[in-house]
Amino acid sequence: MTDNLKNIELRYQELEARLAANETYSDPELVSRLNREQRELEPLVSAYRALCRARSDLAGAEELLGDPEMRELAQQELVRARQDVERLEREVKVLLLPRDPNDGKNVIMEIRAGVGGEESALFANSLTRMYTMYAERRGWRVEVNSASETELGGLKEISFTVEGEGAWSRLKFESGVHRVQRVPETESGGRVHTSTVTVAVLPEMAEVDAKLDPADVEMQVFRSSGAGGQHINKTSSAVRLIHKPTGTVVECQQERSQFQNREKAMRLLASILYDREQERIQSEYGQERRSQVGTGMRNERIRTYNFPQGRLTDHRVGLTLYKLDAVMDGDLDEIVDALAAARQAEQLAERS
Repeated sequence: MTDNLKNIELRYQELEARLAANETYSDPELVSRLNREQRELEPLVSAYRALCRARSDLAGAEELLGDPEMRELAQQELVRARQDVERLEREVKVLLLPRDPNDGKNVIMEIRAGVGGEESALFANSLTRMYTMYAERRGWRVEVNSASETELGGLKEISFTVEGEGAWSRLKFESGVHRVQRVPETESGGRVHTSTVTVAVLPEMAEVDAKLDPADVEMQVFRSSGAGGQHINKTSSAVRLIHKPTGTVVECQQERSQFQNREKAMRLLASILYDREQERIQSEYGQERRSQVGTGMRNERIRTYNFPQGRLTDHRVGLTLYKLDAVMDGDLDEIVDALAAARQAEQLAERS
């Protein structure tokens, strides 16, 4: 591990030197690539340098133990240095874990009402609001691709894109079945109902990422439905794409031009096809090797939202929180942090 870390530090120093050279800035694309690589290496290099300092402090404290006048101070320093070394070694091991190649990508989220009729559709709307508010907290941008509403304000289904740094790395754990237990607005007797909503989280892909052949895609245009004024009543700007080899259908109708809707629909289609291919590859490893945290298989119940008790439970890591109102207002970091930590622990166990 030490040799690997030294090589990474040397590469970081090389990047610093190249970025300091005037001739580098004649190539903006090169500058962008070098800056991106430097940013990716910086946390690991900083942790490694801190670890080297802590190890040096530990060696110095051990030497001072032989001096009777300095022994008490040396023992205190020894305890502190050992704690620092242990903490930084753990941090470096985590930073050395294989990076998810999609962590820098935007996210496409698809939320669909499941079991529970209108109450399920209303909760799909609540989850959409939750993720939108979480995105606002993180400084991300949300764009709706398509939506199908119910008469009571619920959502049969919705697809939206989340754009921003770290979107995939934070939201990738949300795929699965979300169960809600609450008294529906449509229930006059005050009984608690149980409903479900499915959430799919896909990394946004370009056509080339999914090897999408335009000849395999049939495009249909139609008039948008919903809010939008006179424009959507007069023009056929909405786009429906059909991937002929698989029968996959996607729609996009939120933009005002057919070209924009087609472009977004192609990215959505590429993301869906990529996701299906990844699921096929994962299934070849067998169920016993498939990690629930990280893959978020959509046929698994991952979380329960119990409104009468104000309780949220994530079943994958056994996390229970009694702050459901805050969670529904977008306070998701504690949950995401627990899921990310569990995934890191699994990866470390696999490498040990």
